[in-house]
Amino acid sequence: MSNRALLEVIALDAQDAVAAQAGGADRLELVTDMAADGLTPPLATFAAIRAAVDIPLRVMLRSADGFAAGDVDALVRDAEALRAEGADEFVLGFLDETGAPDMVAVRALAAALSGCRWTFHRAIDRAASRDALRKELAGLPGLDTYLTAGSALGVDDGLPVLLAEAARRGEPGYEPRILVGGGLRLSHLPVLRAARIDAVHIGGASRPHGWGASVDAAAVAEWRTALDA
Repeated sequence: MSNRALLEVIALDAQDAVAAQAGGADRLELVTDMAADGLTPPLATFAAIRAAVDIPLRVMLRSADGFAAGDVDALVRDAEALRAEGADEFVLGFLDETGAPDMVAVRALAAALSGCRWTFHRAIDRAASRDALRKELAGLPGLDTYLTAGSALGVDDGLPVLLAEAARRGEPGYEPRILVGGGLRLSHLPVLRAARIDAVHIGGASRPHGWGASVDAAAVAEWRTALDA
């Protein structure tokens, strides 16, 4: 079995996707509207990216900035349409007004995604209790990853939390893979890898010329090399 760490890169379009794959990305997170921290991309964008690359794609299910689910029925329709187009991996995550997971929304989408793998995204970093959230979501079909910085402020602040959660792997609620993203820097990698955290997620780091620029294959390759070191 390969010990290769997973490198996930945010892609907004086919050009991003091609560059990310060329740089060594293992998987893409597909979103639109980075000003809102990533929303569900149009079907046409998914189709164009799927045609352009042959690595796994995780598609965001999120209709508005923030962590409230909004119109759950519309999210379910988006999920069904994307599945019909060929999508089979997703990203989602919603909180209620108390900071607990919105289980009505999450369960509805988990049911719509039956047979698919999915990531619970950085809503965990805004939760009232990370531990309670993990335990409430435990056992939901398809949930195999948490995208997290360990803190809403980013990895610099959240690193102790990430290391503590990694040490609990295998406990109820701590079985899903930790995918670290949010203010992540290359300098964090040695500590994360020493803790056997084997998955990272980059957005801005793959775009050294700013969010308005496309993914830079050389920037992705730098991360690939560092992860493989």
